[in-house]
Parts: sequence; structure tokens; C-alpha cells
Amino acid sequence: MEVINKLEEQSPEIGQSVHGLGTKAPEEIGAGDQGHMFGYASNETPELMPLSHSLATKLGHQLTVCRKNGTVKWLRPDGKTQVTVEYKKGTSGEMIPVRVHTILISTQHSPEVSQEQIHADLMEYIIKPIVPKQYLDEDTIYHLNPSKAFTIGGPHGDAGLTGRKIIIDTYGGWGAHGGGAFSGKDSTKVDRSAAYAARWAAKSLVHAGLCQRCLVQVSYAIGVVQPLSLFVDSYGSAMPGLTDEDLCDIVKRNFDFRPGCIQRDLELKKPQFQKLAAYGHFGRDDLMPAWEVVKDLEDEVAEAKKKLSK
Repeated sequence: MEVINKLEEQSPEIGQSVHGLGTKAPEEIGAGDQGHMFGYASNETPELMPLSHSLATKLGHQLTVCRKNGTVKWLRPDGKTQVTVEYKKGTSGEMIPVRVHTILISTQHSPEVSQEQIHADLMEYIIKPIVPKQYLDEDTIYHLNPSKAFTIGGPHGDAGLTGRKIIIDTYGGWGAHGGGAFSGKDSTKVDRSAAYAARWAAKSLVHAGLCQRCLVQVSYAIGVVQPLSLFVDSYGSAMPGLTDEDLCDIVKRNFDFRPGCIQRDLELKKPQFQKLAAYGHFGRDDLMPAWEVVKDLEDEVAEAKKKLSK
């Protein structure tokens, strides 16, 4: 057997600009590329993620669990999920889930199983264990394998890959996205590391009660150490007496968005990325990466309450 290695190193010009070919301290490392990155959090679920995305991701994971443990023997590896949730907006700007409007599951199956069996098993073993009863009613719509036969899956069923599913990796369409994918990039690429840091900041703000939901945006230029911009949008859900500008100042005081400092603070050189390549990079209470461990902002909360009482 002959192994041909066609992998090439990154341009030394990029390496020199970003990390001085390994000679720069964390505080001196520049961004590995330009771009805008976003982090989002909402208090509608325990993991501070949008319910619609959380349910869709958990349904996908449940498909894998039931396939691998043999609970549903006709399941095959390919599949997709999607959940539509009806919301109302609270008086403080928060999003309140009212009901699940539609559940869509398309999953590959063995040739011999009937559509009736597929429908029954998906309801019993996939949906019921995952979707809380209080969100389901007689008007909830279920599209379970709506295309009918789905025996051919994976690369045999479709030609090529059209993208890296960056919305599935993040917040299911909530918040915003700068367009950069995560998987396949090391942590000098701010597409990945700064998106993690922005989620860390957003989740910490919401967990502390400084806002009900939050979008944190940061942008970079290649080789430049300091972010070009930092922006916070609480959608009108900030603690009484606080503005989005106040929240942005809190983020600046408590989080270091220099790329090398993100690497250090979030332990991004630690082997951990493989398990993040499926079921999303955020809200992962099963893995609890560093960006999901909220930072203590109690001093900021106390200061905000002190200002409000004056």
C-alpha cells in the first residue's frame, strides 16, 4: 500500500501575521481571518437556547440513540429534523414558547418497514421522550417522512454537499450569523473561537438576569489583535435601568475578545471538537465546553441594582 500525502501547510505569511510562527504570547496573537461573529442566548430553556432549535437537535440525537441501541430496528443513519414553535413576546422583551406548531422528521429506513410503522415508532420512541407534553395539542402538525420512501441515504442518495449547515451548528435561525463555518478550523480562526466567546458572553448575561435574551456581535481583521467592534442587542429585554450600551460595557469589562486570550480562556487547544461536529456547538449540557460554563457576573448585577435604587 502506498499512502500519498497531499496535505499542505498554511501559508507562512498568514502564520507570521497571526501568531508570529508560534512566537507570540496569547495577548499578542492576531485574528486568523476577518469577519463578523455572533453569540446568542435566550432564557426560554434551561440551557439558554431557543426552544425550537433545542427540540430539533434533541430529536436528531434521539434518532441516533434509538438506532444504535436497537430500540427502532428499521432506522438507518441519514435523517433530518425541524421544529416550528409558536411564541409570544413577553412584557420584558423575552420570547415565551406557547406551543409546538409543527414537527418534521425525515429519516432513512430499511426497505421492508411500512409507513404506518414509521409513523407509530417516530411518535412513540422519538417524539414523546423529547418534546414536553405541555407544548403539544390536537392542532400540532406532524410531517413524518413526508416524502414517503427514504431507503437510499447519505452520499448514495444525493450528489455532493451543499454546505456545512452553519445554522444547525448555531441557533437554528435565531440571533444572527456571520457566515463562517466551525468544523475543520483551528482556534486561531475567529469564525470558530470568537463565535464561542460571543456565546459565552451572551449566555453569561442572560444567566445573570442582566437581560432575558441577548445577541453579542464581534468583528475582526486578519492579523489584528483587538476586535474592530463589539455590539450587544438585548431586544429590549435588559434589566430595568440598563441599556444595551451598559451591557456592552459589562461584556468589555468581563470578557477578553483578543483571539489568543479566547484560546486560553476557553481551553481551545484541548482535544474536544470531534463531539461538537454533530448536534450543535451550543447548549451542549452533555459536554459542557468552557463557553457553556457561565461567568460569574454577580458584582455587575449588584452594581446595576445599586444604580437603580438611587
